[in-house]
Amino acid sequence: MPRWQRCDLFAQGVGTVRDHPRVFATLTAPSFGPVHNRPDSGRCRCGARHADDDSALGTALDPERYDYAGAVLWNNHAGDLWRRFTIYLRREIATRAGLTQSALKDVCRVSFGKVAEFQKRGAVHFHAVVRLDGPDGPDSSPPAWATVVLLDDAIRAAAARVSVPVPTAGEFPARSLRWGSQVDVQPIGALGHEELTEQAVASYVAKYATKAAETTGTVDRRIGELSELDKLPGLPAHTRRLIEACWDLDDAYPERLLAKWAHMLGFRGHFSTKSRRYSTTLGALRQVRADYRARQERRERGLLEDLDETEGSTLILAHWTYAGHGHTPGESWLAQTIARDIRLNRETAREAIADFDTFGEEEAWAAVAA
Repeated sequence: MPRWQRCDLFAQGVGTVRDHPRVFATLTAPSFGPVHNRPDSGRCRCGARHADDDSALGTALDPERYDYAGAVLWNNHAGDLWRRFTIYLRREIATRAGLTQSALKDVCRVSFGKVAEFQKRGAVHFHAVVRLDGPDGPDSSPPAWATVVLLDDAIRAAAARVSVPVPTAGEFPARSLRWGSQVDVQPIGALGHEELTEQAVASYVAKYATKAAETTGTVDRRIGELSELDKLPGLPAHTRRLIEACWDLDDAYPERLLAKWAHMLGFRGHFSTKSRRYSTTLGALRQVRADYRARQERRERGLLEDLDETEGSTLILAHWTYAGHGHTPGESWLAQTIARDIRLNRETAREAIADFDTFGEEEAWAAVAA
């Protein structure tokens, strides 16, 4: 899906339901070990003050103690964590409204659109616009009890409850994957009265729409063999360890396809997803782009601008002209030559079979050779 469509996905969602409760939520991964960073104090644990472009940012302070296996397993299960989060979120909202989950659908719908972003440490986190709509989606108003405060509280409670179990596999122990403690929820202001406006959300999403795993220094293609990493001298050591962890865990968790997604540090989800009723469908967005390209081509060709674009109209861009029939003289000679050769080959084969029946194998092949 083109980048501009991804941005429109969010802009349209927040631009057509300005009065509905909606927030911009960020869910992060937990800690897998201390890394070089730029804290508010300005000084990292290592004692240095890192610049914004310092390549050490996000790398492990102690690579030997860093949980690389946990990091790639978390990336690999991030999509499952998000799916369970949306389930728990609806439960938390229903509880706060004093309703059952089935009754909640009759009065309120939870809609969302999210994007995934890689941090410098190689862990995925999610940015999401979460909105409360009426029972019929964006075109219906939510109930009076549906407020930003309720939505904020439900998101934090759901994120704290969600977990995905990973069973024991070989030498790797069982673990429970959870969201990190840093859950950020900010209300989206329709008219700019709140700190975070819908325009700021659209700009923020557009900014990260082009960021992927390569921000960590990883490769931009799948890795067929682990030995390929030796041909990449510029690969950061921290990123290399994450890729190697994917391959180390692949045999233990074959259904997770970790080696196949090693170039994404284990993450195998989609960059952007949304609930069904969050906004217009992706098919509609693609059709808008196709229509735009068609109009653009007509303008470039100097065709009429006021064509009837209703269903059933047809635009003829080319026509057929009669070129003749049958072979040209050269093609006729070539066809006759090929037909004569085929006929001679068949006659020779028939004579060889007759000689074989009359004289035997050796004499027959000698006749054919002569």
